[in-house]
Amino acid sequence: MEFNKIDFARAQAVAPLSDAKPAISVVGLGYVGAVSTACLSWLGHEVIGVDLDPSKTEAVARGESPIHEKDLERYLTHGVDEGLISTTDDLSQAVRDTDVTFISVGTPTAADGGCDVGYIEAAARNMGRGLRDKSGFHVFAMRCSIPPGTTMKIMAPILEDFSGKVLGRDFGICFNPEFLREGVAIDDFHNPPKTVIGTTDLRTADIMKRIYEPVDANPILTSIEAAEMVKYVDNVWHATKVCFANEIGRLCKPMGIDSHDVMNIFVQDTKLNLSPYYLRPGFAYGGSCLPKEVRAVTYLADKAGVDLPMISNLDRSNKAQIDEAVRMVRATGAKRVGVLGLAFKPDTDDLRESPVLEVMAQLRADGVELVAHDCAISADTPIAGQLAYVRHGNPGLADLADDLPSMLRDDAEEMAQDCDLLIVSHAKDIYRDCLHNSQTPAIDLVRLFKDAPNDCLLEGIGW
Repeated sequence: MEFNKIDFARAQAVAPLSDAKPAISVVGLGYVGAVSTACLSWLGHEVIGVDLDPSKTEAVARGESPIHEKDLERYLTHGVDEGLISTTDDLSQAVRDTDVTFISVGTPTAADGGCDVGYIEAAARNMGRGLRDKSGFHVFAMRCSIPPGTTMKIMAPILEDFSGKVLGRDFGICFNPEFLREGVAIDDFHNPPKTVIGTTDLRTADIMKRIYEPVDANPILTSIEAAEMVKYVDNVWHATKVCFANEIGRLCKPMGIDSHDVMNIFVQDTKLNLSPYYLRPGFAYGGSCLPKEVRAVTYLADKAGVDLPMISNLDRSNKAQIDEAVRMVRATGAKRVGVLGLAFKPDTDDLRESPVLEVMAQLRADGVELVAHDCAISADTPIAGQLAYVRHGNPGLADLADDLPSMLRDDAEEMAQDCDLLIVSHAKDIYRDCLHNSQTPAIDLVRLFKDAPNDCLLEGIGW
């Protein structure tokens, strides 16, 4: 769900906001909470730090840092000297005495490998008790890493149950993930890579925007669940980068290549390597380069006796995306399927290792009748040379090569009218129009529309 689709009716009925800076309580004085306490006070907010550990509350109350973090003690000392920082172990009272509560409690790994939400539940009960005795609107901002759905399915019901108040009318909730790197957390607070506010009502969004305005005037507003997920995605991506770089290092060393020279060149490409390119959920990779190079690097590693579990499993992950597309088609029971887009990418006639051909080969083996359209491919497109180039790595093209010309149709809309189901693998306007006009159900592998149109029966592969 996107931010502009959320129903804000209840939230808009509340009183207008005050111009005064909201007082903030911060639950948990660990790495995130201590930094948040210090930096929010630096922005002029009265901040109450809350923790059950007396060593932390006493240290912060004296202006001393409970952790080793650059400039943190200077910020805490400033906040204490200015009368902006105080501490307590009474969370309920802290909620009564403030306008906004930042929740930064621990979310350790549970015995089953999931997330232990026990600290969140305990905090929510105490926050609910404090909220019960308040008359004003209060905002709860969850900041810790949690599985999507935790804020609304665990914290929100507890708050309503223990307070007797109504979410959206009496209090607001948001998920506001932190992106603070230990060692440079103060600088990251003042120069954030992004500020994400996932919420359910406009008033909460406005209060949070005003808090962050001095450091980020353009926060990203989204749903709570998307904000929860992006925190996980960011950290998994960073872990992926670490593993990728380390695998490159392990591969380069036995070959006598300086891996740092390689990666220093690699990161200078900000058009493709360090950019949004290739980072949108969609269909499998293909073409004459990516599949071949992944296999080649895996082969080099095997020959050198080097274990590269991440790189060597890229092909497995890619195949899983192809198999998912096949599963989706099979689930419809369609007997005649039209494919819109055959080449591995739009505006080319290159069929080499095009992943949709692998889908087609599996469907044909099931007895499904196939027809296809591609803006750049006709019955006269030479396939023999491409087939020879990939004879060891492209079973789909090999299986379909002889019959592919007979499957091709010149008119996409006419083809669509005569099919039970469409598979769309190219994001082109002609195919968007085709779906609007044909009313034929479609499996979308490329995210044709930002929002699914009402006049199309469309299912995306990852959305």
